[in-house]
Amino acid sequence: MKYLATPLSLLCMLMSFSAFAQSTQVTGVRFESDPNKSIFKNTENSKNHKTLLTAIRAADLEEILNYDGPFTIFAPSDSAFESLSQNAFGNLLKPENKKRLQDVLTYHIIAGNLTASKILRAMCRGNGKAIFTTVQGEDLTATMSGIDIILTDALGHTAKIILADSNQCNGVIHEIDSVILPIKI
Repeated sequence: MKYLATPLSLLCMLMSFSAFAQSTQVTGVRFESDPNKSIFKNTENSKNHKTLLTAIRAADLEEILNYDGPFTIFAPSDSAFESLSQNAFGNLLKPENKKRLQDVLTYHIIAGNLTASKILRAMCRGNGKAIFTTVQGEDLTATMSGIDIILTDALGHTAKIILADSNQCNGVIHEIDSVILPIKI
């Protein structure tokens, strides 16, 4: 009996190899982390996530990201935050806008431990597209562009996972090159 691979099964197999390539890809400053420490502690020690750390503290999310989990975090680098207008981000950091800042940050979080290979498998099951519900409550869509996993937010903006699978004791971090938004800021 001859086995004929369907185009979808070939795509899934190719995506599995892409997950390996994605998880070893290094762009910019590598997110150095200790898998025995929490998401918050590793973010606190990161040289490339100072803006994210400031936002986490302003939103009072440090306790949750220090103990609870597991979570999957799509962590914008400092350069990703630079693409936002300083005025818009500065306004989010004001105490009166804490709820909006929490909405933006929790839109970067999915409950559970989603490695790059799990995201790719979900895309295979979804014919090239996977939709995840964030902790904030809105959907985030994952697709492929070449070997890159691309996230699309509620407003149609995209972010590429530039470093995948940084394991933490309470989840996994994937570094992204843009800030994704559930709302217009």
